[in-house]
Amino acid sequence: MPLRICPAALFLSCCLLHNLISNAVAFNADDAIKSDQDFGHTEAQNHYTLDVGEIVFVIQSQSNSFHKKRAEDLKENILKQAAVISKKLPKVLLIDELEPSESAWTIFPAIPYFSDTYGRNSSWIFFCEEETTISLPKLLMTLQKFEKSKNWFLGRALHDEESTIIHHYAFTENPSVFKYPDFAAGWALSMPLVRRLSDVLLRDPPSSDFTIDLKHEIALYIWKKLDGQELTHVKQFCSEDPTSSKAAECATAFNSALPVCGSPVQKEDMFVAIKTCRKFHKDRVPVVKKTWEKQATHYEYYSDYADNTIPTADLRIPNVERGHCGKTFAILERFMELYVGRMSWLIIVDDDTLISLPRLQKLLGCYNPHQAVFLGERYGYGLQAGGYNYITGGGGMVFSREAVRRLMNSKCRCYSNDAPDDMVLGMCFSSLGITITHSPLFHQARPTDYAKDYLAHQIPISFHKHWNIDPIKVYYKWLGQDEEKQQHGQKNLKQEL
Repeated sequence: MPLRICPAALFLSCCLLHNLISNAVAFNADDAIKSDQDFGHTEAQNHYTLDVGEIVFVIQSQSNSFHKKRAEDLKENILKQAAVISKKLPKVLLIDELEPSESAWTIFPAIPYFSDTYGRNSSWIFFCEEETTISLPKLLMTLQKFEKSKNWFLGRALHDEESTIIHHYAFTENPSVFKYPDFAAGWALSMPLVRRLSDVLLRDPPSSDFTIDLKHEIALYIWKKLDGQELTHVKQFCSEDPTSSKAAECATAFNSALPVCGSPVQKEDMFVAIKTCRKFHKDRVPVVKKTWEKQATHYEYYSDYADNTIPTADLRIPNVERGHCGKTFAILERFMELYVGRMSWLIIVDDDTLISLPRLQKLLGCYNPHQAVFLGERYGYGLQAGGYNYITGGGGMVFSREAVRRLMNSKCRCYSNDAPDDMVLGMCFSSLGITITHSPLFHQARPTDYAKDYLAHQIPISFHKHWNIDPIKVYYKWLGQDEEKQQHGQKNLKQEL
């Protein structure tokens, strides 16, 4: 199916100078012009001058109203900078406005569209996230260093220190040898590489049914299918805080702070459902009790056995080795019957999920519980053949009350108790026309399964699995700092009093 831009995108392109851009997505346009000189650029240093109109910007946007506003602010900022330095404005595309809407975020379906539509008049496709900040003059000078007629795959390089399940244990003997881009810093493909990649994709699309870690999967596909084409590390593509001194020489930076959208959601407005079973009552449940349970006001443990020492609630669903769809939908039914009128948010986690509820409270302040919000870490299944997206369960699944209502008022249910609950939920919400909302702050795996430089610019909300780690130490290292600071502050206040 050919890709097309939705009418909203055409309207946004007409709004070039509509409002002053918010500080949250600055580089300021005037500062960007001044930085041109500071960056040390002279035309003599380069064999050609790149015009900003030769770049197509693609923002990894989402249709949720909060994320849509962030992406539109970034688009406006890019266009405002461009208007100061060039008469030819760049194209700025929002990925959620491309078709097919379920899979455009994986980039692969959009590559033939980019090649056909922009292949003749553009030199670069530059991808970024909604929290990426861009200094346009510095980006132009950076891209000018690379001959636009050649194949280039540019980005801030990440690598694995050990083989990991989320990358299917690729390069087991030496995982650090393979580099892939940090999307937060932005990444770029030269148009010759886009055209070449388009030809290959039409003949030989990705074979995997699952999209798990897109940045690694894109780099791996390019490396495998384009004769070992590697990512070129670009030091000016940065993930530093845009206000830090380290970002002064950067063409891009990244706002890693948790968004501030007013007051955090109150603990009393969240219900936390913890899935467990009898065989894990003695080893996993104590970890929850020693770490994050005390952050929750309303919570229940759901098991296949009623244990008053925890306590647990027996949902009358027999335990299964995998899938747990029956148990998850029983939790949804219980929330619908007992809590949906009193609480705005339902969080479902596994008994080996580590989570920071205070951070989640801050994040949820940006979302409207009266909208159907289904939030967590997004995976994709069968997207090359009309599949669907889903929230992977281990990192935690967050439902607004409206999402629960719409789901439970539908006829969508498990086809078996041991069906994969997260995938069934993905199918259900897709059939209801409810788009899931992705946050990279939720994690299906352990901290050791992610590149250090990737986690360095995050304030994570969750991790999953206790395998080969001390989960309590992991919790306090990665998720419990806010709690420790609060306790330390309370001790100091008591001492002062």
